[in-house]
Amino acid sequence: MDQLLILGRLTNKAMNERLILVTNDDGYDSKGIAAAIEVARSFGRVVVVAPEETQSGKSQAITMYEPLFLRKVREEEHVEVYAFSGTPVDCVKMAFDHLLNDQQVDLVISGINHGSNSAVNVLYSGTMGAAIEGSFYGCPAIGLSLTDHAADADFEASILWGKRIVGDILTHDVELPLCLNVNIPIGKIEEIKGMRLCRQNRGYWREEFFRHEDPRGREYYWLTGEFVNTEPEAEDTDEWALAHGYIAVVPVQVDLTDYRQLQKLDTILK
Repeated sequence: MDQLLILGRLTNKAMNERLILVTNDDGYDSKGIAAAIEVARSFGRVVVVAPEETQSGKSQAITMYEPLFLRKVREEEHVEVYAFSGTPVDCVKMAFDHLLNDQQVDLVISGINHGSNSAVNVLYSGTMGAAIEGSFYGCPAIGLSLTDHAADADFEASILWGKRIVGDILTHDVELPLCLNVNIPIGKIEEIKGMRLCRQNRGYWREEFFRHEDPRGREYYWLTGEFVNTEPEAEDTDEWALAHGYIAVVPVQVDLTDYRQLQKLDTILK
């Protein structure tokens, strides 16, 4: 859908009234969050609460045994930016439960992440941890990720498609809770083939620890790994979409109940 058409649906009054919370797991000063702010400010007033430092891989982690520090980084027209010493989920809780003083938030945007959060990565991701947390507060939430880990990644296509997706969500009556895991492949705008609604790919990470020694002879390890796709031929997954030049959109939920096992276990566990 044309971007001007999407923005045309939003009246000036509606845009002035909207409040959008932006967060991430790469830190308040990352290039990706600057791109997320550009997406968000097209639709309303923006408040950013993001980690002081990189918090990748924090998932739903919260800080319980350390003090937390909040500071305002800057304020400009319709945008306030705060840095918070906690995790991405801490940032969302701080925004909703303290900073915003019960103001109605219309949308949470988490990202734009430097790196994919497709497949099982959704369980490890601080970006998606924050998006999921945001959906608990009665508003739609969108996690945006670009499949490029580089600090200087090109977010032009991500910004364009981010605005399209946000515009569609804000201009329709969506059923809550709603949390979208949106992953964008590397490429110029003209190289993106389109958008696909997908399911989460089945797979897992096989980790490897590289052993080293410090100058004092103490051993330490660096973690690395490789993603194993257990269904590479399936064409309805986020991994397939990304590999073929499409943006992958997966609606996610918090209920981890394995319903397939309920009936079977009822005959086993008595």
